[in-house]
Amino acid sequence: MSTRARAALAGALAALAALGLSELAAGLVAGVPSLVEAVADVVIDSAPTPVKDWAIATFGTANKTVLVVGVVVVVGALGAGIGTLVRERWAAGAFALLGAVGAGAAILGGAPAGGALLAGAIAVGGALLALGALRRLDGAADEPAARDALAPEGPGRRAFLVGAGVVAVLAAASAGTGRWFLEQGRRVLAGRESVLLPAAAEQAAPPTPAMSFPEPEPLVTPNEDFFRIDTALSVPRVDLDSWRVRIHGLVDQPYELSLDDLLAMDLVERWVTLTCVSNTLGGSLIGNALWLGVPLGVLLERAGVRPGADQVVGRSVDGFTVGFPTAAALDGRDALVAVGMNGEPLPFEHGFPARLVVAGLYGYVSATKWLSDIELTTWDAFDAYWVPRGWAKEAPIKTQSRIDTPRSGTRLPQGSRVVAGAAWAPGTGIERVEVRLDDGPWQEAELAESLDRNSWRQWRLPWDPEPGVHVLRVRATDATGYTQTEERTPPAPDGATGWHTVRVTVTD
Repeated sequence: MSTRARAALAGALAALAALGLSELAAGLVAGVPSLVEAVADVVIDSAPTPVKDWAIATFGTANKTVLVVGVVVVVGALGAGIGTLVRERWAAGAFALLGAVGAGAAILGGAPAGGALLAGAIAVGGALLALGALRRLDGAADEPAARDALAPEGPGRRAFLVGAGVVAVLAAASAGTGRWFLEQGRRVLAGRESVLLPAAAEQAAPPTPAMSFPEPEPLVTPNEDFFRIDTALSVPRVDLDSWRVRIHGLVDQPYELSLDDLLAMDLVERWVTLTCVSNTLGGSLIGNALWLGVPLGVLLERAGVRPGADQVVGRSVDGFTVGFPTAAALDGRDALVAVGMNGEPLPFEHGFPARLVVAGLYGYVSATKWLSDIELTTWDAFDAYWVPRGWAKEAPIKTQSRIDTPRSGTRLPQGSRVVAGAAWAPGTGIERVEVRLDDGPWQEAELAESLDRNSWRQWRLPWDPEPGVHVLRVRATDATGYTQTEERTPPAPDGATGWHTVRVTVTD
C-alpha cells in the first residue's frame, strides 16, 4: 500500500471514528443530537423537489437508509481528502470545520446548542485521536529501519493495517451501540408499551372471507409492512408525559389534549386505505389498515370553528406541516385523530402517540404523524410543507387500480391461472374493475365484497393464456361512475394517472 493510500485510509477512518463516537454520545447523553441525522435532515429539507421525487421513486421506503449511507460515504471521502491533502498541523482545523458543520446542522434542526456543540467536539476529538494514532503507525512504518518491512509480509505494513482495522471496528461498534441506545431511549421516553387502548365506542365490522381473494396482496396490511414515506429521518423523540395536541387558531375555544384525554373520549374504528402521492402506477406506496381514533370533526366542533376558517393545518413535533380544507373534516368522511392501528397503539414509525388520518386525501396534505398541533386558518394564509416545493395544495386521491399477479417481466408456464389485484377510490368506493388481455376487449373482473368505501377492493379474472408475450392492463370505475383515464401522468404534482400495465411471457 502506497504512502498516499495509507494517508487516505487514515483520514477516512478518522472521519468514520468521529461519526461513531458522536452517535455513541447521542445514545448515552441526553440532549446530545445525532450529527448523522442532523446533516441528513438538512439534506432532506434543502434538496430540490425533483431530487426528492427521484429518491422516492428510485428507492421507495429505503430512501432514508440510502441517505444515511450517503452521508457516511461523503464524510468518509472528505476524511480521506483531509488525510491525503491536508498537512498534519492543519488537520485539526479541517476536522473542526466538519464538526462545526455537523453541530450547525443540529442547531438548525432545533437541537439544544450546548448538546450540538458537545457532539461536534466529541466528533472532532475522536477524529484527531484516530488520525494521530494511525499517522504514528504510518510514520513508524516509513522510518528507514522499517522500510524493508513494508513488503506485503512485513511487520510495518501489518501494524498499520491492524491499527486501521481496530479503528474501523471501534467506529462501527460505537455507531451501532449509540444507535441502539438512541432508539431505545426514544421508545422508553415515549412510553408506548404502557398504553392500553380502550374498546371502541363504534367498532368496524371485521373482514369476512368474501372480502378477499388469495391471489392479491393481503386485504389488511400488517403494521410492519405498511409503507412509510415522510420527511423524518428518524422517529422523533416524544415525551408522553408532556406531549399534548393543541387545537387553536380561528376557533372560539382553543384547548389541549393529552393522550389520556384522547383515550377517554368515544373512540371509533374505521377502515381507511392510505396512499402516497409519489406512488407510481402499480406501486407499493399504499396500505390498508383499521384505525382507531377520535373523529376530527368532534374535536373541531368542541373548539368552535369560526367563519372563514377554511383550512386545517396539522403540525408534527418535528415541524412538518400539512394543510387541507376544513370541509374534509366536517363533510361526513372518515377523518380521525388516530391513536391505534390494526388493534395496537400506533407504531412509532407511523406516528405514535397520535396522527391524522383523512380518507380520500393523499398523505402529504393530510396524514400528519407525531401530531402536536391542529390550527384552523384561512386557505390563503398558509402553505404546508410540500406546496412551496411544487406539489398541489389540494390533493384528493385519484381512482386507481393495479395488477398484483402476475408481476411484470415474469415468465409463466402455460396453464390456467388468474389475473388479480386491488383497486381503490377512498371516499367513494370501487364499483367495477375491467381487465384487457393484449388487444382484446375489456373484461369485467370479479370483485370481492367491499370492506368499506374508504378501503381498497380486491379483484380477479380467470386467464388461460397461449404461449408468447402478453400485455395486461387494468382500469377501475368508482361509485360516482368515473373510470380511470388512459392518459399516463407522473405523480407530480397531484398523483399519477393511467392504466397499470404488465408484460409477461408464457412458455410452452
